[in-house]
Amino acid sequence: MNPETNTEDKPVPVKITVVRGKNLRGSKSDNFQSSVRVEFNEAVLGNSPRKQAASAGKSVAQRSVDYDFTCSFDCLCTAVSLDHMAHKPVIVTVMEILSREKKQAEERTAVLGQAVLDLLPLLQGQCSFSSTVPLYPTPGSPIEAAPLEGENKPSLDVSVSVPDSLLSDAQLSASNLLRVTVETAYSVPEVWNPVAGPAGPPPSSYIAALQIPVTAEREQVLLFPNGFLKSGGKREAVGRPKRWPLAALLAQRAHFLPGVSIQPDPVEKEDGELTRIEHRMFRNEAEMMRKRVSWDAERRCFLDAGGVARLSQRIGEHRLWPVEMMMSLAQEPKGRKAGRLPAEDELQISFHGVAYVDMGPLLYPGASRIRGAYRVFPFTDADLRAKTKRTVSVLRDLVRTLATQDKQPTNSPGGSGSRTFDSVGGDHLPKGSIKESPRKSSVQGGPGGADIEMDMEPQVNAEGQMYIESQTYIIIEVSLEKPLVAKRSPEELAKRVKELIPPRPPPSPSDCPTRAERAVQEYHSQVNNVIAQLLDKYQELFGPAFLPGAEPLDPSTQEQRKIQLLGELNYTGKYFAFKEQLKSSVLRLAREKMLRTEDLSDPEKLRALISQLYVYLVDQMHVALNKSLSADSLEVPVQPQLDFAQLRHFAKEAELIGDYQLAARYYQEQVVREPTEPSHWFDYGALYMLTGEHLKAEACFHRALSVQQTHLPSLMICGILEEMSGHFTEAQTYLERATCIDPSAVVACTLLGLFHVGQNNSIQAERCFLEAGKQLRATLVPSPTCLEAEHSADKPQLEEAQQREEEVSMPGCKPLSVKPECAEQEAKGKRRLSNWCQEGAPPRLNTTIYMETAQFLLRNTALQVAERALSQELLCSDGGPSISYHLALARLQLLRKDYRSAATSLEEVLHHNSQEADVWALYGHCHYLAEEFREAQMCYERALVQQQEPSETHSIYLRLGSIYLQEREFESARVIYLRACGSSPSCLTWLGLGIACYQLERLGDAEEALVEASSLNNMNPEVWGYLALVYLKSGRKAEAEQSYKYVVKLNLQKEPLLREIRELQDRLGFGDPSF
Repeated sequence: MNPETNTEDKPVPVKITVVRGKNLRGSKSDNFQSSVRVEFNEAVLGNSPRKQAASAGKSVAQRSVDYDFTCSFDCLCTAVSLDHMAHKPVIVTVMEILSREKKQAEERTAVLGQAVLDLLPLLQGQCSFSSTVPLYPTPGSPIEAAPLEGENKPSLDVSVSVPDSLLSDAQLSASNLLRVTVETAYSVPEVWNPVAGPAGPPPSSYIAALQIPVTAEREQVLLFPNGFLKSGGKREAVGRPKRWPLAALLAQRAHFLPGVSIQPDPVEKEDGELTRIEHRMFRNEAEMMRKRVSWDAERRCFLDAGGVARLSQRIGEHRLWPVEMMMSLAQEPKGRKAGRLPAEDELQISFHGVAYVDMGPLLYPGASRIRGAYRVFPFTDADLRAKTKRTVSVLRDLVRTLATQDKQPTNSPGGSGSRTFDSVGGDHLPKGSIKESPRKSSVQGGPGGADIEMDMEPQVNAEGQMYIESQTYIIIEVSLEKPLVAKRSPEELAKRVKELIPPRPPPSPSDCPTRAERAVQEYHSQVNNVIAQLLDKYQELFGPAFLPGAEPLDPSTQEQRKIQLLGELNYTGKYFAFKEQLKSSVLRLAREKMLRTEDLSDPEKLRALISQLYVYLVDQMHVALNKSLSADSLEVPVQPQLDFAQLRHFAKEAELIGDYQLAARYYQEQVVREPTEPSHWFDYGALYMLTGEHLKAEACFHRALSVQQTHLPSLMICGILEEMSGHFTEAQTYLERATCIDPSAVVACTLLGLFHVGQNNSIQAERCFLEAGKQLRATLVPSPTCLEAEHSADKPQLEEAQQREEEVSMPGCKPLSVKPECAEQEAKGKRRLSNWCQEGAPPRLNTTIYMETAQFLLRNTALQVAERALSQELLCSDGGPSISYHLALARLQLLRKDYRSAATSLEEVLHHNSQEADVWALYGHCHYLAEEFREAQMCYERALVQQQEPSETHSIYLRLGSIYLQEREFESARVIYLRACGSSPSCLTWLGLGIACYQLERLGDAEEALVEASSLNNMNPEVWGYLALVYLKSGRKAEAEQSYKYVVKLNLQKEPLLREIRELQDRLGFGDPSF
């Protein structure tokens, strides 16, 4: 429930107790009387009775005054009351009661000091708290000589309590606390001068203001009065304390918020407008030498649930937030109190300016703070309406409102009817209740004496133009206690991915045999032991056995030795010892393998069991004998002929020639060999992406994630597939999880941004692109062009380098679905991201986040999102599309089999730069796929003669070699295939080399090449066909017939090759076993 609309809530009393004062001293340090006055929201809550200080004899450091004074005020728990507690402190004034002198009718008092107490803990859910607050002396106070730090500083012990929490748990969770800090306006107009005595210019007041929604229906003006004009000459101190945005207090140091100071950020990390390299020199000069107006004030604003929703909505609709500033010249009439705003006829609003703060970053997930330098522009109603869709000048309306209130009678004790700046800043303004009437003349004559107002708005703000001439900027910080948009934690995302794709349990270890296997192993071990003893006995009787080169024994000698050995074993008792040695292992084997543990009474069953056991034991004995007595008894693990790199290379080659079944076979071999490696499943899924079988591809990617939940490429492609299927929540989960696994992953951040572009969420997309650009700049090295510019003192060269940086850098552009009213600011806000390095010239990047992402998407045939990435790249190319853009676009069109458009894209590049090898290579592929082989040959040859080698040569070698074979340029084909075999050998490269050598009648070289091809892929029928031809011409009948058998078995489909084989067989009369 909105607390402001709940009129039935009873007021909550807030009790404030001043317990005691410590280390106080009066005009008479030995003995004095004092009292305290407590104020809140410009109202006096009460005055304590006079209290006597500690008796004489105690040191000043030990003196304390026990006031035990309690007062209270009622809090209605409305948005207005809660906001007052958020930004207004309780002011405690300590007054000394002076002794009455002669002829004085009343006692005199003197203010010793003031303390301020922050009530913010009550808005954070606490029901009571105690605090020791420092007591700041007023000018001329006796405690001025007291130390301001340490145990001896003057202070007050104060406690605050409420009967129950001001906010329920639900309200506390839904509400938020906004902090706006206006720090300093630098490089203000030179005509501004500090007051220099009575003869100086009239007093001036420097004011800043903005308007914030605090509930769903109400907005509030945050006013920052009392800006102080300073001359240049030194920087503002780092860590200076922030001030309360209040009217003048008696104690100067009481203006400072306790424990809060200004901590500047590095320029490159700011969110404002002046963050680029070329701005730094100007900012250094302005912040050191030029005049400035300092506020250093923080205004806190309590937002209820409706206010939080309204603020988010307003930022999403119009991300630019106007912060107005002005200098007011006032003639102070006699009797006007300090800190009071003059009436309209006494006040002149001059130098009306406005800074447009981009609040969009506050809608980034997890973002709760922005800070930066923002340019000040002349205030005009047209600009305000165009940039923010607002029609109200906050400062102009406030001055008019205060002037009206000043003329009305009031019952205030002062009787002046004037109001302070602070009271104005606390006014809540209903949405739409302020009517704009800027600079209008009034003509009497309406009915009832009403004024007829006519617009007399000037077209040019002459005074405000000085802001542009002086290049004035103001530093503003906006922070929230809780982000407007919550960011899901990595743990939450990991849990959600685990729910979508449950992880597979690790495979059971294969080195843990079962009980039956252990029984068999024990039997083998005992048999081997008996065999070893038998061999020893045999060699003892007959000498060494199994001598190499020895003649085999005749059967009669073998039988004689056998009888003699058995007799020796029986005579020595070894035979029975061997039986006992094997007995336990045989019994265990019978239990585990025969599954018999009980006695058998049936003779037939017993005989069958014994027969079965005997056969099994003899078989296992032979297994053990073969292992122990065989010459190659050591089991050497068979290494696979092809490693994973070769399998992947051959699969990619099969994709290149369009043999997707062969590619699938290679990928299947990968996953069978190593099913727990996610990259193998990812490669397998990429094949199905190429063939357009997205359901099979998704299954492969899910399998990769089930094996390894943090496999980054699979997460990204799963997110893309979910978006293509319309499952946007799951898609966002996968992509956000990918960015959490590796925050430096440029492609993951960019893909998440492209997803938000597709969802028309420009602010979220901007945040992702900013992060991706930041990570890209951190990983890339400046080009030599940048390094030359960095060490050059020539200013035009530096400007040229900066211009190049804008052309090739990232995200300085708006996403696709940007609202028109935000387009201008988004373009400005994103161009600030071109601040690439700390000092010197900005490094030139040879790629962008969109090109990096497009390359990943094209490799994995995610064409829909790749087109979106290239669209963003085109929007960001201020200097025109780059060569890499045209190459990626041509690859996209080739994958879509739009060869004519791809050729047009490449011709555009070649028209401006004909020295890029990759462009010629891709141009050749375009002609090759369109079956324009003569043009493809010319392009491939141009690509290979360029100074810089193409990034991928294997496809060039294969296709150019095939063209040479078609054109019967066999020597050129042989040279090209030799280069291919040297750089990236495969079955097809060796096959091409073998064909070229065969046609050149170099049969020995052809045979070697074809044998190599067969060793890499023995299922290629063309290899066996040319091997048959080579063997036929070499007159090797057996090899020719064997090769031809494989030709028939593998079903060779090339009729010209089959015809040539058969003709040669007919002419030679052999080679076909079916003759």
